[in-house]
Amino acid sequence: MKIERRLLSYAGRLERRETETICGVVVHATELPDLDMAREYGERIHYPASATGNSGHYYIDRDGSIELWVEPDHIAHHTAGHNAETIGIELVNLGRYPNWLDSRHQAWQEQITPAQVEALIELLRVLKSELPALQWIAGHDQLDTREVAASDDPKLTVRRKLDPGPDFPWRQVVAAIGLRRLESA
Repeated sequence: MKIERRLLSYAGRLERRETETICGVVVHATELPDLDMAREYGERIHYPASATGNSGHYYIDRDGSIELWVEPDHIAHHTAGHNAETIGIELVNLGRYPNWLDSRHQAWQEQITPAQVEALIELLRVLKSELPALQWIAGHDQLDTREVAASDDPKLTVRRKLDPGPDFPWRQVVAAIGLRRLESA
């Protein structure tokens, strides 16, 4: 499997960890138009004290190509409360872009591509062979169930995270890799 190594500019400043402590994978969707925009967002500094930002470890584009942005032995900021023990995998997908929190625009705009699913399964098989403690997989929406005020009407609330999307092929992925699907946090 070919994985292009394109580490984020701050990747070396992220906290290190022993890979033996990694027990889960969190599947995300970028909710952005393309990989270039995801990279732009990933390079943004959100934590001035450490001069780091939010990103996953791996990114899978619509054509199935895979990029590594943060080495697995570093803790990426991808799911609040679950970063230390997980690998974050981002699938390029529009999601609700650009109206993420607008109550009138919560429908998912596109499905994950078959090439992305195949690449994800292949990547997960590799990770499972390299990370002995890897046991479970979850969607970002399963681990972050917070609701926030809708951008169009603050009296309404919407889910903060809905990725990897309502049509994500969980049965296919779980059957292919043998990790336990974590149902909720």
